Formats: sequence, structure tokens, C-alpha cells
Amino acid sequence: MKVLLVNGSPHPKGTTFRALTEVATALESQGIETEIFNVGAKAIVGCIGCMYCRTHEGCVAQDTVNECREKLDSADGFIFGTSVHYAAPTGAITSFMDRLFFSSGSKMAYKPGAAIVVARRGGTSAAFDQLNKYFTINNMPVVSSCYWNSVHGMNGDEAEQDLEGMYVMKNLGINMAWLLKSIDAGKKAGIETPNPGAKPITNFIR
Repeated sequence: MKVLLVNGSPHPKGTTFRALTEVATALESQGIETEIFNVGAKAIVGCIGCMYCRTHEGCVAQDTVNECREKLDSADGFIFGTSVHYAAPTGAITSFMDRLFFSSGSKMAYKPGAAIVVARRGGTSAAFDQLNKYFTINNMPVVSSCYWNSVHGMNGDEAEQDLEGMYVMKNLGINMAWLLKSIDAGKKAGIETPNPGAKPITNFIR
């Protein structure tokens, strides 16, 4: 089993990376393979609503979204991390997730997802709420920890001083591993992925 961890910070080795590595270490201690995919330092355009992905494989914009898409099938769970900018996720991770979920959501559906956020001081709860909405619109079990998944610090060294935050990351990794193993055991016992049928689409207009 494998978890793909996405780093949406513009600093590939900053606080977000340190928090993600704490989660990854906990996952690996439970026998789960991990990979960290960096997106935050690269230019990522927003979704232009062209619907190309509805008739083709992937997104019309050939950038890190399609690079990540190639990794989705081999991953059993996902963790998306971001630094907090103006009490929200970074622009890069927002554009990235908008396009990844719109073009490739079916590859992540029914696989566990989690979000982590890091900040110098404030805005973590608002950013955390925004990221969780991607999972809850895509049939993904949301993995929790023993507190909201946040770490404080300007850099990796300061993050080390947030003992509770780092514990939350460790616990998140352990919980993700537990859920992945539970899902795997369910599959082996014959429990199939839910199939609720086609979803009706309604537009609220007069």
C-alpha cells in the first residue's frame, strides 16, 4: 500500500515538507510506502472550464497536474499539505487541486484523504476547512488525527518546537495506515466499493 503526499508550499523543504515527512515517517513505520510530490514552487494555472478533461485523458494544461495524475492509480491514499497564505491555502495548491479533482477525481474516489496546514501564526482552521471540501465532494473517507491537522513555525526547525503539532502529524500517519489496512481487509473479505448509481445534476435557476 502507498500514500501520495502532495506539498503545496512554495518552499520544497520548508515547514510543510517537515510536517509531511513526520506523517510519512509514521506511515512507513506501519509498513505503508510513501512518496512526496512537490507542486508549490512551480507555475500552475487555474481551471479555465474548457471541459477538455471530459473527452480526453487529463487536463489541457500540460503541467504538474498531469504529472501527478500519472501517480494516482498506484496510490491508496492521499495527503495534501499547504502553507497558509492570507488565511487560505496557497494559490498554487488551490489551482492544482481544482484541476486535479475535476479532471481526475474518479482515480481518487473511495480512497482516504487528509489535509495538513502550516502557518507562522493564524489562518490554519480556515485553510484546513477549504482543503477538506475536496475530499467530501469526491466520495473520499477523510482521515483525522487527535486535533486539527496543523503545525506552526516559519521553517522546519521552528516546526520541531511545535511538539503537539508534530504529534498530530504522527498520529495522522498512524490513523491513515490503520484505515488503509482496514479497507484492504474489507476488500479481502468481499466488501466491494459502493456503487450508488448515477448522480442527478440539478441547477437552481428560475
